[in-house]
Amino acid sequence: MADIIQLLPDHVANQIAAGEVVQRPASVVKELMENAIDADATTIKLIIKDAGKTLVQVIDNGKGMSETDARLSFERHATSKIRTADDLFHLHTKGFRGEALASIAAIAHVELKTKQEGDDVGSMLIMEGSHVVEQNVVVTPKGTSISVKNLFFNIPARRNFLKSNTVELRHVIDEFQRVALAHPKISFAMYNNGSEAFNLPISNYRQRIVNIFGTKTNEKLVPVEEETEVLKISGFVGKPEFAKKTRGEQYFFVNDRFIKSPYLNHAITSAFDGLLKSGNHPSYFLYLTVNPQTIDINIHPTKTEIKFDDEHTLYALLRSAVKHSLGQFNIAPVLDFERDPSLDTPYHFTKKETSTPAIEVDRSFNPFKETYVSGKQTTAFKQQTLSNWDSLYVGLESKGTKTEHDFSEVHFESAEFTPSIFKDDTQVNQTQTTYQLHNKYIVSTIKSGMLVIDQHRAHQRILYEDFLKNLTIKEGVSQQLLFPLELHFSSQEILIINQLKEDLVHTGFVFSNVTNESIEITGVPVVVPESEVSIILEQLIGDVENEVPDSNFSATDLLAKSMAKSLAIKRGQSLKKDEQEHLVNALFACKEPNVSPENRTTFITMSVDELDKKFI
Repeated sequence: MADIIQLLPDHVANQIAAGEVVQRPASVVKELMENAIDADATTIKLIIKDAGKTLVQVIDNGKGMSETDARLSFERHATSKIRTADDLFHLHTKGFRGEALASIAAIAHVELKTKQEGDDVGSMLIMEGSHVVEQNVVVTPKGTSISVKNLFFNIPARRNFLKSNTVELRHVIDEFQRVALAHPKISFAMYNNGSEAFNLPISNYRQRIVNIFGTKTNEKLVPVEEETEVLKISGFVGKPEFAKKTRGEQYFFVNDRFIKSPYLNHAITSAFDGLLKSGNHPSYFLYLTVNPQTIDINIHPTKTEIKFDDEHTLYALLRSAVKHSLGQFNIAPVLDFERDPSLDTPYHFTKKETSTPAIEVDRSFNPFKETYVSGKQTTAFKQQTLSNWDSLYVGLESKGTKTEHDFSEVHFESAEFTPSIFKDDTQVNQTQTTYQLHNKYIVSTIKSGMLVIDQHRAHQRILYEDFLKNLTIKEGVSQQLLFPLELHFSSQEILIINQLKEDLVHTGFVFSNVTNESIEITGVPVVVPESEVSIILEQLIGDVENEVPDSNFSATDLLAKSMAKSLAIKRGQSLKKDEQEHLVNALFACKEPNVSPENRTTFITMSVDELDKKFI
């Protein structure tokens, strides 16, 4: 029998490796920016076009590479970060596998320009699909500039799996922010399709967070500091009143590397126990420093997951540190048995000098001195009481001699009876056709048996079709607010709102002013309470960032779905009889009453025959 196992060609092996390392343009951004940081750069620029599909370029002022290193950097498993296997547990750098550039070069057109300090000229390398097309001497500034063009040009199937530009741009921005948040001592800039998206100067951690997420973020942050032999914690958590429905602003950094850890995230959530509304998530920016020997960061190709030696200890320390900070800054209630709040000095008296109170005493007064009133011996205290006894009865003199009450002339006021055009509640109850079960389902009788409706999904369907109609015919009804509503968002969230602004106006929103960090709303749709506006917009932004459909759907459809999901009545909400009947009637007036906007069943039916079988 012939041998059937053979070695794969290098270009095929590189493409397979690229499938693990490079999933989308954001993966390229992460790898290139981490290489720039490892090169000791102090300034890093990111330039992208078409969400990275056409161009991802990273320019740094780091150490640069020699001509030989520039060529070797594109070979598989070629790295300057480690020498032996033991080095994997003493890592202080970002990239160490030596697969990033080789994987990127296998599926894109790559152009590298680099020069070391002291050299007169640098090196230029052009590669297409792992093949070197050109290698020349070039005049370039100190550092490295690497351009990745036409991603997945030789793997069209992978390119077709990429999402829309809006989604891919969101992922690129996420990676940029993660790297920038971890390294405030480096200046970062990002340019998207020729326009500046971020310009982050060298700063501290707090300033870097504010520069990325807006000046309003500064008042939301609560510092967290704790240092033990096992773990050093620094950073910030958000105040509970600013918690959001989405998990956007949640960042863990271990040894200046962004990681994802549901286990540690649970520690933060438990520290906020009792302080958050149901469904809200706390925001945090926490920097953990641990011994590199106690972690393994080589368990995932993207290096966003880390294995800890003792997770339970880290969990307890993190939870207690966050809880302590919330109590220390009066965010959470604390128990202090040695402190009496009534003895606290009011704020406006803190700088005033204390003065001794003056007391005046009538030393000649004797309450037990005997005097004579109307021939009777009494004390001064009794004399004062007896002399004022008649004042107690002033105004109580009888105006007539009649002592008995006469009720013969009592009149009762009564409202004029007006017949109602509606039936009495008693009559409605007699003909009741709907019942609410566990404040979740509406049960109604039909000719063939029984109908059970999920009230939340049914209301979603009703609102979805209503909003979709308003967006299509552009005739949304708006109600004006007495006072303008000002909401604060990050610059990228404002960008999303601007993209959807026209559709939002068609539903009934009225925008009076939109800046880089805030929006001012003077009108909202009739069905939208003012208190729900911020929740709706946050939900909408989250949907756009994570669930934007491709060309098969429109932004109008997404907007209608998102608003319906935010405003629909929730499970557990009690409904009156007329509200139940209205919901049933409105549902079956919809074009597609069978499913919710998310294609989930809205109601089920059970025939009498099926019920009969249950009793056999």
